[in-house]
Amino acid sequence: MSGTVSQSDQEEDYRFLHSTLMEKKLHLLFKIHERLRHFVKRGPAPVQECAAGLASHLYEDLIDHEWREEVKDLLALFRKPHVKSLLYVHDVVAQRAYEPTLPQVPEGIIDEGEDSVKIVSLVKTKEPLGATIKRDQSTGAIVVARVMRGGAAHKSGLIHEGDELKEVNGVAVDRRKPKEILPLLARSRGDVTFTIVPAFSEQEELSAKKLFVRALFDYSPSEDPAVPCKDAAIAFKRGDILQIVTTEDDTWWQACHVSGSNARAGLIPSQQLQERRVALQRPQTLFQRQQVKAAAGLRKSFRLGKKSNWVKEAARSKRWSSGVQESICPPTYIEVIPYRQDSEERHRLVVLVGPSGVGINELKRRLLLSDPDLYGTSIPYTTREKRSQETEGMDYHFVSVHKFEEDILNRRFIDYGTYRGHYYGTSLNSVYRVMAEGKVCLLDVHPCKLKRVYTLEFKPYVVFVKPPRIEELRLTRRRAKFICDEEDPNQVRMFSEEDFEDMIDSAETTEAQHGHMFDKVIVNGDVAVAFGELKADLQRLREAAVRWIPAEWLCSSPTKARRSCGLLAGWI
Repeated sequence: MSGTVSQSDQEEDYRFLHSTLMEKKLHLLFKIHERLRHFVKRGPAPVQECAAGLASHLYEDLIDHEWREEVKDLLALFRKPHVKSLLYVHDVVAQRAYEPTLPQVPEGIIDEGEDSVKIVSLVKTKEPLGATIKRDQSTGAIVVARVMRGGAAHKSGLIHEGDELKEVNGVAVDRRKPKEILPLLARSRGDVTFTIVPAFSEQEELSAKKLFVRALFDYSPSEDPAVPCKDAAIAFKRGDILQIVTTEDDTWWQACHVSGSNARAGLIPSQQLQERRVALQRPQTLFQRQQVKAAAGLRKSFRLGKKSNWVKEAARSKRWSSGVQESICPPTYIEVIPYRQDSEERHRLVVLVGPSGVGINELKRRLLLSDPDLYGTSIPYTTREKRSQETEGMDYHFVSVHKFEEDILNRRFIDYGTYRGHYYGTSLNSVYRVMAEGKVCLLDVHPCKLKRVYTLEFKPYVVFVKPPRIEELRLTRRRAKFICDEEDPNQVRMFSEEDFEDMIDSAETTEAQHGHMFDKVIVNGDVAVAFGELKADLQRLREAAVRWIPAEWLCSSPTKARRSCGLLAGWI
């Protein structure tokens, strides 16, 4: 057989190649390729990931209106198999669920006597690969320290904690330090290939238990010098709801934001670590000063728009003082569960808490005036005589001393005290009356009495009204006056420097002792701004489809609360 190619064969091959290159379809494929490369550079994100499900729900909603011509055309379009396939492919791409799944290796194939090495290839994007590495102190090997849930490493299912890293893109890493390996990853383009020795440790099923917490502090990884990897950590604000993915590490948990499109998990300080930090940052002298301030008791007002300086009974002051001693370190996270409120269920109780003089009464007054049909306030009870200008059930509920003390014994008061020999108090019955009218009851109680209404029955939304810094207090309150004796409305005085210091000290004590019960913290520097923020927040609360409530409302002990996490899906 001759090994040479004839002239005629060469010409035929040329004509074939020429005709192929001139094909219109090939040119269209080139254009599609260029457009795809253009969009890859832009990094487009899908608007939503469930187009097929939305189309199915829309089809069911429109089926009863098929008599309309435009509806009939739309339903016919939804029935077409090509449209269904297009929506399905869209969801697969949007959810990035198109990675191939490899079959399981049959048993007996792996030689147990030698280390089995596997090669893993991951596509590098703008997002981190979602894993951190460290050097094993005993063997000196480079191992995978953490795998972040939602990252590329976690989605692949091929990289696990404890896996030993041998090569990165063909470069051996046996004798390198972790910080020397990071530049290898930074220089990589497209696929990143790892050669690893699997750890073969049993992996915990993360989806079996869902644990949600509300953060009680702000956190920024960029400002934390102790975080193992800033790119692997996530930032959050006080009040954010986080899903805890794993708590195996005593110092750094893995968590992800419940709200938001990014489901990638990241590192957050563990409860133990953050509590130790807070304890070290708080000087002991601060708590001693707060204890002295708390022992004197906080002033309390029962009349809307006015201040009273009546003193709480001595027993109450002792309880408040001992409470400060018991809780040196405030909580950092509180376990919560999702709760969907029934449309016929009554409104949640709104509780305003804050130091005397911070402006709680003014915020209540503005809320009542903004929507009298929506907001209401409880009417206090008293044992003093009714004055000529007062109306029963509008200013006060006037009762006898015997009746008042009987209600105290029967625990019918949320908060009570004495002033000039007369009892004053907020009764549970007055709260029930407002809620029975279908209104949002605005309640102002002493912080140590929050537990009385901090139950599933009331589902209170607690707002802590906090004073600004003392410099802003001097500017905003420099001409403000307040009534210092309820019995004599003409007796008014200006705020003093001591009042400002007392207000700030009381706020710090209250937040340290009861901050875990606060759903919202509002700084009342400018009352108009604070009122706008409070009203907008209460509006969002009413419109929210799912509310997050403390797990302790359903469980009598913290142990039961943790065990209940597996049943959370039934609550939404």
